[in-house]
Amino acid sequence: MIPPESTRGVIAYAVSQRTREIGIRLALGAETRAVVTRIVAGGLRLIALGIVSGTAAALATSRTLASMLYGVGAADPLTFAAIGMLLGLIALLAAYAPARRALRIDPAETLRAD
Repeated sequence: MIPPESTRGVIAYAVSQRTREIGIRLALGAETRAVVTRIVAGGLRLIALGIVSGTAAALATSRTLASMLYGVGAADPLTFAAIGMLLGLIALLAAYAPARRALRIDPAETLRAD
């Protein structure tokens, strides 16, 4: 699964690469809500991919780890769902931070650049 720090770093880098595009969108009248939604949606794709691949890997190795678990079955669906939701929520919050930072881009300064 993708750790939240990595998610925030990847999304922050993507936002920094798209600063000009975001500034132009804001200058042309795009709603800030639409910009945030667009950035967070990109993060959600990464989060979903991480949760799906992490769950598949955990299920594949659960038989090996079964001897280390106490009071929980090797493929307990409640545990898998709870952990997936918890990590997804943390990663979503980590994806939201760069989106909020993108709203502080000054459209006029972006248009004057280059």
